Amino acid sequence: MSSFLETLRVQRWDDHRYYHHSRINQSLHLISALSFLASYVMLFINPAIAALMAWLVSMTSRQAGHFFFEPKGYDHINQATNEYKEEIKVGYNIKRKIVLMAIWAASPVFVYLEPDLFGLVEAHTNLYEFMINVGWVWLFIGVGGLVFRVFQLYVQQDLRTGLVWAIKIITDPFHDVKLYCKSPLYLLKGELIDQSNLESRHV
Repeated sequence: MSSFLETLRVQRWDDHRYYHHSRINQSLHLISALSFLASYVMLFINPAIAALMAWLVSMTSRQAGHFFFEPKGYDHINQATNEYKEEIKVGYNIKRKIVLMAIWAASPVFVYLEPDLFGLVEAHTNLYEFMINVGWVWLFIGVGGLVFRVFQLYVQQDLRTGLVWAIKIITDPFHDVKLYCKSPLYLLKGELIDQSNLESRHV
């Protein structure tokens, strides 16, 4: 158990120090985390609505931070190139994210062309029902993306790495709120890049 928790701690630290330098990215992660927490509650009430919230607010804000605001040049703090960081990333690197987001973006077209999803749901008759069916597809994509990456990590490394990563992803919203709750304040002060890693590069 202690080894599992240590691996989780290392994955969390590597994720923060390598991929969350931008205060804008951190602030968007805070918005994403709060939205994800609301989605977790809604998951027990209306799973399709929860998936809509998670993808439309949580995932878009989260990935916008990575795609548009996170520095892509040489990482002087960790002395690593962006190419190296993309290669060693445990979770979804930019290339994997592009594939996942492309599937997500295209899925409403699939629901429109196949309204009853091959008999799995009732065909929509209005916009609300259409969005609910899209929500169910997005929920499947989210769970499927999680399981698929765990299986990849199991094949490439070992099962524990995959399971630790899955636990990290599921609990990230709680951790991100704690970690990035002050990021908007730093941003308002004009600090665009988090300099704290310079003072705490030990793992």
